[in-house]
Amino acid sequence: MRLFLGLLLVWVIAGCGQEAVNRPYTLQDAQSNTLFTAFTQRSPKYLDPARSYSTDETPFTYSIYEPLYSYHYLKRPYELIPRAAQEVVEPYFLDEQGRLLPQDAPGELVAESVYQIQLKPDILYQPHPAFAKDEAGNYRYYPIDPADLDGVYGIPAFEHHDTRALTAEDYVYGFKRLASPRVVSPIYELFSKHIIGLEEFSEAARAANDEIPAEEWLDLREIPLQGVEAVDEHTLRFRVKGKYPQFSYWLAMTFAAPIPWEADRFYHQPNMAQHNLSLNQWPVGTGPYMLTDSITNRRHVLSRNPNFRGEPYPCEGEEGDKEAGLLEDCGQMMPFIDRIVFQLEKENVPLLGKFLQGYYDIPQVERGEYGVSMTVAADDSPDKAALYQERGIQLHTQPEAQLFYFGFNWLDPVVGKGDTPEQEEKNRYLRQALSIAFDWEQYVAIFHDDQGSVGQGPLPPGVYGYVAPPEGINPVVYETVEGQVQRRSLDEAKELLAKAGYPDGRHAETGEPLILYFDSAGGMGASATLDWMRRQLEQLGIQLEIRATDYNRFQEKMQRGVAQMFMWGWVADYPDAENFLFLLYGPHARAQGGGENAANYQNDEYDALFEQMRYLDDGPEKQAIINEMVRIVQEDAPWMFGFTPYSGGAYQHWVKNAKPSQMVRDTLQYMRLDTEARTQSQAQWNQPLWWPLWVLIALVVLVGGYLMRVWQAKNQQRIRTQPDSDGGPHA
Repeated sequence: MRLFLGLLLVWVIAGCGQEAVNRPYTLQDAQSNTLFTAFTQRSPKYLDPARSYSTDETPFTYSIYEPLYSYHYLKRPYELIPRAAQEVVEPYFLDEQGRLLPQDAPGELVAESVYQIQLKPDILYQPHPAFAKDEAGNYRYYPIDPADLDGVYGIPAFEHHDTRALTAEDYVYGFKRLASPRVVSPIYELFSKHIIGLEEFSEAARAANDEIPAEEWLDLREIPLQGVEAVDEHTLRFRVKGKYPQFSYWLAMTFAAPIPWEADRFYHQPNMAQHNLSLNQWPVGTGPYMLTDSITNRRHVLSRNPNFRGEPYPCEGEEGDKEAGLLEDCGQMMPFIDRIVFQLEKENVPLLGKFLQGYYDIPQVERGEYGVSMTVAADDSPDKAALYQERGIQLHTQPEAQLFYFGFNWLDPVVGKGDTPEQEEKNRYLRQALSIAFDWEQYVAIFHDDQGSVGQGPLPPGVYGYVAPPEGINPVVYETVEGQVQRRSLDEAKELLAKAGYPDGRHAETGEPLILYFDSAGGMGASATLDWMRRQLEQLGIQLEIRATDYNRFQEKMQRGVAQMFMWGWVADYPDAENFLFLLYGPHARAQGGGENAANYQNDEYDALFEQMRYLDDGPEKQAIINEMVRIVQEDAPWMFGFTPYSGGAYQHWVKNAKPSQMVRDTLQYMRLDTEARTQSQAQWNQPLWWPLWVLIALVVLVGGYLMRVWQAKNQQRIRTQPDSDGGPHA
């Protein structure tokens, strides 16, 4: 028995090697060409490109669908490149009579812009049952036999899959769905203002829909769309109202993805929705990946699309990319990764714990705060900094195309435009004084751990037209001293305040203190941020009162134009100056027209320049106009330009070609894995501690031996005292 226990101990110890035992997936998975990441909230709700407009959906939609254009993965400022299109085209222009205009014609003469785009040849859809046909050439799953849906809750469960080539008609069908009464698209209103005939198509589609039962498929092919048409199988033509250079940027979003009519018809069959079969759950695209596993609120898997043609990795980037190793895969065909597994993690703590153990390659693909938070943690804790460095974790942070600003309501008599030229000048001095007093560098340091850049104007970094300091400083608030940019002094702010009629923060005529009002959504005015704002104004002797309401009430006040001061933000839909400068365009004033000009700012010179600028292509003329527009608003100060927050990424050292971006969405195809380095690191970082088990086993053996000896002694005693056959005890 002792020999047996000893051999058992040796066998158990021998089996206790140094391989990790806390791995959430198999060693075989770790060695495979699979990227592991997480999601924390819920499964993506809309994977239908006509409806998807949420950040958490983009890793799926931009990997599965192919819009006509995309953004260069490495270059900054962002540059449009062709994706399914052969090239990024320039439109030609027509006047009111349909006559061709020269390319440099003034924008106001252009009645129509025509974009004629050629598709790349031989693009195939992923395998999908919507394309499957039988030997006679009939679609296998249309009309579907109810028996074919028994136990089927995902596309991989269908026996037959097929493909077909992408055509221009698929893009036409995709744009038609944006206006379909059966699809609620968040982009329809904007596109209907620009695409010729989209409103008329919507009306016709609604009328056709009213004539058929809800369970019957609405065939959008039968209804013409004037502004989007297929010239031939591989040529697409868009007709856009007037001149709208920014239209090309919209063609890089998945709203402009192709939809095969077969897929739309396939999913609009009885019982499909009850089996979670729709474009929202199971997209159909031509991109590098396709969805092959999907368990709601648990796990989703993207796998390499076997029909994807491949695209070469870029050979150019911005300064520093070569040194960072981002050009080493120049010309190699993408995608590099075979599978991407998204696993639900309800809490951030276990998610980051598994990331530090090496079990997630990226915490969350679409989220930009992990690189920022870990960078801050490393700055605050030498131990964490050492750990991150030891494990080779890549932390990248950079400003993104977004802006948070402090707005002054132009309709307000105190901080707004003013009713007379004299009052206009005094109010401008007040806004300028406040802009100097508000130390946004301090704000970013305190509330964003220095992970942001202070705004100098209405454009953030990365957007065409932005000019970096020192050339691009706001001269009202900053000055350059011995080559260094610094905020102007409080003494200068106080001089401006006196010119405004409020020496030492009091009305020059009455001596009463100047009280300003900040409108806030939520809270009771006791937060650290609001206290900080009060202290900034106290430096000038000005009192700040907080008017806090719920969000709905706040929105109503903004809509009516009665909030005095407020804080607002904007995230770019596309990286063009127009997408930010329109926030100060007079006709877009919120109070008068319900637009995005929340400050209700109006300046005739600025508006005229904006109308010129919006028609121009990138170049010296456009840059000169942008510079002048920025100068005007720097002087008028309808905003304090606030700050641009940083976003970034956290990546394991075995993830290659990692460059974070909130504008480039199709990043997964660019990344590459060193799986050997991953398995080695996982084993090294998660070495099990076997000695407690050995101690436990040794104790078990010792106790077992002791109990065995006790049992043997008792057994011997029993034998000695057991009567023999004649009834007496043993001798």
